[in-house]
Amino acid sequence: MALANQHNKGLTMLPETQHFNFVRCHIEDGIGHIELDRADKHNAFDEVMINEIITSLRVLAKRDECQLLVLSAAGKNFSAGADLNWMRKQAKMDFQQNLADANELATLMHELDKFAKPSIALVQGAAFGGALGLICCCDIAIANSRASFCLSEVKLGLIPAVISPYVTRAMGQRAARRYMMTAERFDVTTAQRLQVIHEINDELLAAAQPFIDAFKANSPQGMSWTKALLSHLENGEIDDDTRAHTSERIARIRVSDEGQEGLNAFFDKRAPQWQTEA
Repeated sequence: MALANQHNKGLTMLPETQHFNFVRCHIEDGIGHIELDRADKHNAFDEVMINEIITSLRVLAKRDECQLLVLSAAGKNFSAGADLNWMRKQAKMDFQQNLADANELATLMHELDKFAKPSIALVQGAAFGGALGLICCCDIAIANSRASFCLSEVKLGLIPAVISPYVTRAMGQRAARRYMMTAERFDVTTAQRLQVIHEINDELLAAAQPFIDAFKANSPQGMSWTKALLSHLENGEIDDDTRAHTSERIARIRVSDEGQEGLNAFFDKRAPQWQTEA
C-alpha cells in the first residue's frame, strides 16, 4: 500500500500487519490502534485472529511513536467470544493440540496485560467469553449503554480458564464465583459496579479522549514502570522483598533521564519534554 511505512498526517501504517484477515492495526497521532474487524461473525476470535492480535501487540510495543494502545472492534458487537468453527476444531484435537491452542490464547492475554504502554478498551454491544479477558487486561475500559457481558463457558461444559486470572482480578473472587458458575448475562451497569469497565458512554471515542490526553501528558517511562510495579504487587504481600523492590524502583527512576526531566520541569515551572517520537 502507498501509505505503508510512511507518515501521513500522523498516520503510520505497519507493513507487518497489512495483510491481516481479522485485525486492523496502525498508529495515528501517537495512538496505536488494534481493531477487531470481523463484524459479520460478531468479531468472534479463532487461532488466526489471536495470532494477528499477538503480532500487532509486538509490533506496537517496539514502536517509539506509539504512546498508548486503543483496542476496539468493528460492527455492533465487541466480540461474541470463541468462533464456532474454531470450537469444532478444538473438539477434535487431542490433549497436546488443545494445550498448544490454549497456550496461544494465554500468550495473547499475557502480552496485552503486560503491554508496557497504557491501554484503553472501547466496548460496544456483546462481550462474551474470552472477550472479557481482553477487556480486563486493558488499563481502562469504556463501554456503551447497550453493552452486555457473559462468561458462558460452563453452559458448554467448559471453564473460563485462560481468562480467569484477569477477570477475577477485575471483579473479585466472590463475583467471579457467581458469574463464572451461573453463566448469567449481566448489563453494563453491573459491569461498571464489578469494575470490569470504568465508564459508560455511547460516544466511546469522545469518552476516551480525556484518558488519551492524560496518558500523552505523562512520562512514558513513569507509566511503563508503574504498570510493572503494580504487576509485581499483585500477590498483595508486603514483605522485605516488597520494601526492597519499591525502594529500588523509586531510587532508580529518580536518577533516570525521564525522572530528572520531570523533577527539573516541576522545579522550573515548565512542561516536561518527554522523549517520544511524533
